[in-house]
Amino acid sequence: MDAVADGRGLRSFDLAALGSTLRVCHVELVLLDDQPPAAAISSFVHDQALLCTFQIGARARGRFVLPVDWCLLGWLQAVDAETSWCHGVPLTSGNIISVMPEGVTEFALGAGSRVTFVLVPLKRFQERAAAQRLGGLGEEPAGVPLVSGRPHIPLQAYYQGLHERIAQGEVTSGEIEAMLDAHVKELVANGPVERMNCNRSRRVRYLIFRRAEDLMYANLRRHIYMQELCDAAGVSERALRYAFEELVGISPVRYLSMLRLCEACRSLSSADAGRKSVKSIALSCGLWDLSRFADNYRRVFGELPSETLMRGTYTPA
Repeated sequence: MDAVADGRGLRSFDLAALGSTLRVCHVELVLLDDQPPAAAISSFVHDQALLCTFQIGARARGRFVLPVDWCLLGWLQAVDAETSWCHGVPLTSGNIISVMPEGVTEFALGAGSRVTFVLVPLKRFQERAAAQRLGGLGEEPAGVPLVSGRPHIPLQAYYQGLHERIAQGEVTSGEIEAMLDAHVKELVANGPVERMNCNRSRRVRYLIFRRAEDLMYANLRRHIYMQELCDAAGVSERALRYAFEELVGISPVRYLSMLRLCEACRSLSSADAGRKSVKSIALSCGLWDLSRFADNYRRVFGELPSETLMRGTYTPA
């Protein structure tokens, strides 16, 4: 798939390549719109840190697990609070986040969301905290992101400058250390880190969504009935639809369809064309109508499934 920039500066991406943005782990993405994956990404590695700034063109639901020796620190430069969330908690522009390892990070990002983040060894972050004689970094549940709702103006200003310097590829080791110090001071020094919370109804709908989604992942190969999803979530069909509309903006049936297409895309991207066929991969994802699958796949990803398969295993640049 050729990477061609559109009028917003976004380029089309292979879904596997887009999911490899973090490099140290894979991000499972489910596209929520009938649009090819598009993004604008600037990233580079310097002084044992991955610095990245990106903008995503379409709505997406994602999850990832960091390795035990890495952490992610970031700034949400611009997000749509109606469609963006982390573990069900609505995200807003200006939020500062920190993600510790050993747990699944669940999120959704609205179209046009812009994020700047730095991946650093966990030990390095802990050493900066220890140097300031601060604790509290190991008290939160592993893998659950800390989302600050407070207006951390100094840190936001720093990230704005970092965003611009990442695009220019001019970040120095001293600036990375200064960013770590600023994170520690803002998120820990002024008291316990503030975690934004869902209201009760939002939390309930998030849990409903997750239970139904877990059933989908576990049974992609076979037909899944609506009543099965309702039983797994423990709610009526109406409540299930409300939960999906609130969390991902589409119906459970539509979400299952997009989940299957994205799983097929990932499998096609990593499969050996000499050992796997489009048919076998489609069937493994519960896509039984091969003609309709090909048409839907081309509409979303801009190419036929066979073209994705023939490119072979994706290797990050």
